[in-house]
Amino acid sequence: MVMDLLESLSPLERKVLKVLKENKKLAEIQAASKLSEIEVLRALQFLENKGIIKTKKQEKEIILLDENGLDYARNKLPERRFLEALKDRELTLDEIKEKAKINDDELKISLGVLKSKAAINLGSKISLTNPGKNLLDKELYEEHFLHKLLNGGLTSSGLSDNERYALNELKKRKKIIKIENIREIEVDLLDSGEKLASKNLDNNLIESLDTEMLKKGSWKGKKFRRYDIDSALPRIYGGRRHFVNESKNYIKRIWLDMGFKEMTGSLVQPCFWNFDALFVPQDHPVREMQDTFFVEGKIDLKEKEIISRVKATHENGWTTKSKGWGYQWNLSEAQKLVLRTHTTGLSARMLASLKKFDLPAKFFAVGNAFRNETVDWKHSFEFLQSEGIVIDENINLRNLIGYLKEFFVKMGFEKIRVKPSFFAFTEPSLEVEIWHPEKKEWVEVAGAGIFRPELTKPLLGFECPVAAWGIGIDRSLMDQCAIKDIRELHKNDLKQLKEMKMFIK
Repeated sequence: MVMDLLESLSPLERKVLKVLKENKKLAEIQAASKLSEIEVLRALQFLENKGIIKTKKQEKEIILLDENGLDYARNKLPERRFLEALKDRELTLDEIKEKAKINDDELKISLGVLKSKAAINLGSKISLTNPGKNLLDKELYEEHFLHKLLNGGLTSSGLSDNERYALNELKKRKKIIKIENIREIEVDLLDSGEKLASKNLDNNLIESLDTEMLKKGSWKGKKFRRYDIDSALPRIYGGRRHFVNESKNYIKRIWLDMGFKEMTGSLVQPCFWNFDALFVPQDHPVREMQDTFFVEGKIDLKEKEIISRVKATHENGWTTKSKGWGYQWNLSEAQKLVLRTHTTGLSARMLASLKKFDLPAKFFAVGNAFRNETVDWKHSFEFLQSEGIVIDENINLRNLIGYLKEFFVKMGFEKIRVKPSFFAFTEPSLEVEIWHPEKKEWVEVAGAGIFRPELTKPLLGFECPVAAWGIGIDRSLMDQCAIKDIRELHKNDLKQLKEMKMFIK
C-alpha cells in the first residue's frame, strides 16, 4: 500500500513531502522546497486527497503600518511634535505649526487629541497644562503601538487592551493603520505520510510514454509512475443555463417527442380568456383581487361570435344541455386585464382557433402563471405550469392516463398512480400522484380530465371531446433538486447554480 502510494506521487508531491517533517507552514514549505506558492498549494491538495497529509486553514487579520503610520513611527506623531513645541513657552497656532513641522490637517488632529487629554490651554496663545507637561515624558499608547508595528505586523487576536485602544484611535485617522486578511495553512503528516517521508523520495519514475521511447524501446526495464484513477480532482464548472430554464426545455422536449405542438401567449390576458371562456362565473371568488393580480386598463374583444356563444352558455347553457349559471353576463367584466392565473387560457385560445379539418390535434404549453399568494417556503405568487390538450373524437380517459404516465416516466418518476377527483373545468376528473421515496408518501403533481362541453362547444363551435391536464412544475422540481424552500428556485446563488443537477434531453 505504501509503495503503491509512493509510486503514484508526482515530482511536485515528492519535493513537498521531503520537507514536511521539519516545515509545517506554507511559507516555510515554499522556502524549503524552492517551489512557487501555486506549486506548493497544488501539491498539498493532491497529497491531502490521497490521505497523506491533513491541512489546517486559518484566516488571520494582520495589522500593518500604512504610509502615514510609517512616517509617524519614525518621525513622531503630530501631537507629540505639538507638545514638544510648547515645552519651553506658549505659542500661537502658526508658531506651533512652523516649529512642529505639521500641516493643517495634522494641526486639527493634534488639537483634538491633546484637548481630549486636557493637555493644553486654548487662547490667543496655546500653553501646556500640568497633565500636558507630564505627557512630555510619558509614551502615549498610540506611540507604543506604532513602534511595535514598526518591528512587524501584529495579529488582531493577540492585542492587549491598551493596544486595542490605540488601534481604535488610530483607525479614525487617515492612512496610519491598514488591516489585511491573510490565509495561513499548516500541514500535519498522517500515518501514511510519516511512512512515506521516511522512504527514498528521489526515485526517477517516468511520467509519460512518448513516441521516441516506443521507437527506440528505451522504456524497457524502466519504472513508470503509477496513476491513481480514484484520486479526487478539482471540479470544473462550465457555463450553463439556470436549472429552472433547463427543466423547462427538458419538459418541452418530452412533449415534442410525443408529437405535441407548443402553445405560447402573453402573460397578461383578458378576463374573457382567463376565466369566462373556461366557464368560470363572473361572481366567482377566484376573480376577486385577493386571489388575482389585475392590470390597469381594458381590451377590446374582437371574437364577437365566440363571445356571443360564451355569454349564452353562462346565462342559460346555450346548446350544451346545461342550465348555465343563470345570471346576466357582463362584457365589461370580461374585458378587464389580469396576469394569467394559469396557462389554461392558452388552451382556450387554441380551441377557438381550430376548425374540424385541423383535428385530431394535440398541444402543450410550459409557462409562468401568477396568483396573489402570501409568499412562504411552499407558496409563491409566480409558479411554473405545464398544460396539455388532446382534441380527438376518439379520445377517452384511458388515453389521457397513458399520456400522463408516459410523461412522468420520462421525467424520471417510477411509481405513478391516478385517482378520481373534482376540477371545475373537467368532468370526469382525475389527479396524478407520484411516489416520493424520501417522504414515503404519494404526492399530487397534476390534475386532469375531459373538458366540460360548456367550455369546448362555445369555443370550437361543435361537440368534440378534449382531454386536458395541468401540471405544477415547481413542486416536482423542488423534490428533484432537493430544495426545501420554493423561493430558492429563483435565487442567484452561484454555488447552487454551479452544483445543481443538469436536465439533459
